[in-house]
Amino acid sequence: MAATIHRGTPPTLDRLARVLRAGGLVAVPTETVYGLAANALDARACRRIFRAKGRPAHDPLIVHIADRPMLERIAQPNAAVDRLARVFWPGPLTVILARKPAVPKVVTAGLSSVAVRMPAHPLLRRLLRRCGLPLAAPSANPFGYLSPTTAAHVRDGLGDRVRHILDGGPCRHGLESTIVDVRDPGRPVLLRPGVITARQLERVLGVPVRVPRRRGAGPVRAPGQLARHYSPRQPLALHGRITAAMVARGAGDEAWICFRRPAWAGGRKNVFWLTARGDAREAGRRLFALLRRLDRQGWRRLHAGLVPAGGPGAAINDRLRRAAARSA
Repeated sequence: MAATIHRGTPPTLDRLARVLRAGGLVAVPTETVYGLAANALDARACRRIFRAKGRPAHDPLIVHIADRPMLERIAQPNAAVDRLARVFWPGPLTVILARKPAVPKVVTAGLSSVAVRMPAHPLLRRLLRRCGLPLAAPSANPFGYLSPTTAAHVRDGLGDRVRHILDGGPCRHGLESTIVDVRDPGRPVLLRPGVITARQLERVLGVPVRVPRRRGAGPVRAPGQLARHYSPRQPLALHGRITAAMVARGAGDEAWICFRRPAWAGGRKNVFWLTARGDAREAGRRLFALLRRLDRQGWRRLHAGLVPAGGPGAAINDRLRRAAARSA
């Protein structure tokens, strides 16, 4: 049965809350990307997420909460998360905390920690309050593929593997949440960059935030840490900067993605850009949607230029590097 895309009316939200309480799956909008949600306290329901996505069991899930009491049901809060929550929640920040026994091991991949965030999307917040449950929700796409930023992307990717999709419009940020491990409040570690930067975290926490240099090294402690992830089906090559000469030397069946619209683009049909005016936030919103569109157009190879590292630029470059990595 093909998925149904639902508008977020009160009766529909009540119906989807019943689906979640009964152990079903619902694809939901967030301000980052669309997620595939299930009751985070129901191991059987969460296993359905892994089957629907083809996700390996060693990759933990993020648990979405509505409020502080819900946080205390699943994790051990501390002073660091209290400071971060005052500034960044609800919002695109995930924290790693010590897990409480109520969270099934399937959610955390057997780890003693749990990834938690309080999303800002108003429809998801209403759904969380209606069902009264924390919701485990990784990106609503086949594992390893480009993250979905519209309801249509979810239906295109998961097809009949999910019956219900809540349409919240295009995602505001288009990049997955920042993830920071604050189990030791004095030694926070950035595990995944997002629109909230390490510098912003440091200003709130008052201590340095360590940023690991190697991608995909060591055990997986949070989503988005695999060396290859967020990947189109077509090969993707990365470049420090894309020039007119590079495009001229390339083949006509290769597509080129620049950070901002280049003056030399002219009428070239194989040159694309993430932002017309150099706005990194716009570039982040458009990244996955543009890669997805080009992936479906049949280009033999995709090329992308890295973006300036300020603001969300580090997160965009992280996604591009993982998308371009080849399988071992």
